[in-house]
Amino acid sequence: MGHAQCYAVDPELFPIDESGYSILEEHEVPPEDAESTRDGVASCPEMALVLEED
Repeated sequence: MGHAQCYAVDPELFPIDESGYSILEEHEVPPEDAESTRDGVASCPEMALVLEED
């Protein structure tokens, strides 16, 4: 089971599967979601999420 810390930050931005793991795929983050996305990525204790910025 995952830690779901990103999900706790924003469940809509960081959906999880029935096992508790994030089910994100690579995508562009809209500007209005940038702060929550950074917070969610930073909250991951396994460092499993990567945010690539231009």
